[in-house]
Amino acid sequence: MNKEEQIRNRHFHDLANRAYNRGVPIFSEFLTLNEVSILKTIEKELSYVKVQLWGGYEEAERQIAAFVPDAFFPTQDMYPISILKISPLNVKFSEQLTHRDYLGAILNLGIQRGKVGDILVNDKETYLFVSSSMVDLFTMELTRVKHTTVKTEPVTEAVRITPKFQHMEGSVSSERIDAILSLAFQTSRSSIAPLIASEKVFVNGKITLSNSQILKPGDIISARGYGKFIYRGFISNTKKGRMFVALDRYA
Repeated sequence: MNKEEQIRNRHFHDLANRAYNRGVPIFSEFLTLNEVSILKTIEKELSYVKVQLWGGYEEAERQIAAFVPDAFFPTQDMYPISILKISPLNVKFSEQLTHRDYLGAILNLGIQRGKVGDILVNDKETYLFVSSSMVDLFTMELTRVKHTTVKTEPVTEAVRITPKFQHMEGSVSSERIDAILSLAFQTSRSSIAPLIASEKVFVNGKITLSNSQILKPGDIISARGYGKFIYRGFISNTKKGRMFVALDRYA
């Protein structure tokens, strides 16, 4: 366990101890996939409290951990997560903004990354998941993204938040993770090996260090710096003996 992992380990134990001693749920900030992976490796050590994760919607990548005493029944509503909608004031003159553009505008406000969850970019509306304590700051200060003037407002009505996907199909030699990653991100398998070796690939929130790991339908794979996708599985065999498979890549 490296120094960063040791620090996170101690932090999670501290949160669990506070929840147990105070008898109330204690929440982390939004965690990275690596932090979630660290937490999952020590869950048994924290068995004196319930540990659950939620990021504001199903399949969220950045999630808040709840450390909950036995006397409480954890629900999604108890998490200090709010949803904000960001939209251009003038759609006609707005730019085509990316995830990086929104994140840059947020960090330029001096806001710590741990206060911000997933950013779901749609055509002209973007949904932002944030710590509830930050809502007022965002609505007042996040008024510009790149060169586009925007309005940031809380989502007060029930809304179904779903990410957009790009459906992909193609042939691979096997269901090994390096082969599927190569298809998903249209790159060579040789470039995938160092990505996995540097602990930048996650399967269902856990780091994988094996190029030969076999994926199963429904597995969620994230590669830092590349993106994220859901492996949908085998479709058919090709005439050349390869496998035709499908996946949905997060847009």
